[in-house]
Amino acid sequence: MAMSLNPVQVLRAGAEEEKSEIARLSSFVGAIAVGDLIKSTLGPKGMDKILQSGGMNDSIQVTNDGATILKSIGVDNPAAKVLINISKVQDDEVGDGTTSVTVLACELLKEAEQLVNQKMHPQNIIAGWRKAAAAAKAALLASTRDHGNDPIKFKEDLMNIARTTLSSKILTQHKDHFSKLAVDAVLRLRGSGNLDAIQIIKMSGGGLRDSYLDEGFLLQKTIGVNQPKRIENAKILVANTPMDTDKIKVFGSRVRVDAVSKVAELELAEKEKMKDKVGRILQNDLNVFINRQLIYNYPEQLFADAGVMAIEHADFEGVERLALVLGGEIASTFDSPEHIKLGHCDLIEEIMIGEEKLLKFSGVALGEACTLVLRGATQQILDEAERSMHDALCVMAQTVKETRTVYGGGCSEMLMANAVSLLAAKTPGKEAMAIESFARALRMLPTVIADNAGYDSADLVSELRAVHTDGKTTYGLDMDQGCIGDMAQLGITESYKVKNQVLVSGSEAAEMIVRVDNIIKAAPRQRMPDHFFQFSDVLHR
Repeated sequence: MAMSLNPVQVLRAGAEEEKSEIARLSSFVGAIAVGDLIKSTLGPKGMDKILQSGGMNDSIQVTNDGATILKSIGVDNPAAKVLINISKVQDDEVGDGTTSVTVLACELLKEAEQLVNQKMHPQNIIAGWRKAAAAAKAALLASTRDHGNDPIKFKEDLMNIARTTLSSKILTQHKDHFSKLAVDAVLRLRGSGNLDAIQIIKMSGGGLRDSYLDEGFLLQKTIGVNQPKRIENAKILVANTPMDTDKIKVFGSRVRVDAVSKVAELELAEKEKMKDKVGRILQNDLNVFINRQLIYNYPEQLFADAGVMAIEHADFEGVERLALVLGGEIASTFDSPEHIKLGHCDLIEEIMIGEEKLLKFSGVALGEACTLVLRGATQQILDEAERSMHDALCVMAQTVKETRTVYGGGCSEMLMANAVSLLAAKTPGKEAMAIESFARALRMLPTVIADNAGYDSADLVSELRAVHTDGKTTYGLDMDQGCIGDMAQLGITESYKVKNQVLVSGSEAAEMIVRVDNIIKAAPRQRMPDHFFQFSDVLHR
């Protein structure tokens, strides 16, 4: 009896499966494409990308922030999505190094692709990489310096870190000015690391140089009609409650009346209800009421009569931050005054920035609160400046907790690469090839930094490798002069935590992708034919 040779169909019709070599190639190609896309933004001479959304508003972003670029592009390749995720985690965890971590993972995968083509098993590659990552981590830790116990030197470290972080951003031409703003803001936190206390406000007009740091809290809202414009010793109730019941919702309900006067009575009842609510709010001995939602005309008039400043429609993040800064809590019901916690500040007044009016809260309960006012010519410049300052603030908030620092400019990468190369020379067997490939991937970071500046990367990196082998382990790339230089003298410093996270995340993501030997895509969900819906509608009727 002849047997059928047809293959057994295991997966549902429409599902796709890529096996072994094809799956690995698909993973490598997708991840390397993402790395190559973002590579040109690395370093102080990195280029920007324009990101144009395809939605209704058709907005554009101009940025060189790795996490922002990767977040905005839509990719279908699963390995590329892994790289996008590590960039996002890097941004959430330490705020900077988002491009570096993606480029490192991409370079490791390029090396892995060559090793796999030489018939080296992925598990051997991974075993070598793990030893290499441990050696690199140890070398990085040994090169750290810690000035956490010396406030003057530590502040200088923070200034250097801020300058290094901002030198690859749009703010590079004013990096001293913005570094000072960022360091002052973070040192005000007194080690708490709570970045919510630092508010960033973007005001178009002026130039980037006009940006400044203001003590206290600024709110981009206006005061209600006929209400006091300045209040000293403010007792503030922050609320999230509807204040619109003075507008009778006739259109949303069916009311049967026999005369128009009855509608007026209904409206009067609604007014009384609102008057009662305002009365319960005023029981709390307050002189400022800030609401997340709208405050309509009638309650606004009632607050004005009581001499209370009422501010409406404070955006939700603004309300959350305001409650934190003022030391109050957001209230939504007012029946129990003893459970409501009011916020306090010394003075509330209106100020002008450019042509806009803002409210300034001075002498707030949370003493470390401050507002960073960014000025700039266009909205895109302001958005990019905000992203740059956010990165710098995150890095410094982490450095205040983990005070160790390392040198930048490709110095740390070269130091780690040399340590890994020494390990490769001592390791027998195939693993030595994988360890050496890890060192090559690390050396690619200074290579890319030099390439992006238009310098001869082969010459600079080989020169840098030679001086590191001679024991000058503080040397890196001086991108202003286009030569190698002593990072200790140039003050090019980075946070140890950022650098360590780049190493760990990049190697783990690359290892995860190298392990893949199958990609299985589930079958798409079948759409029901139109005639089925028509038939089911008939049945329901």
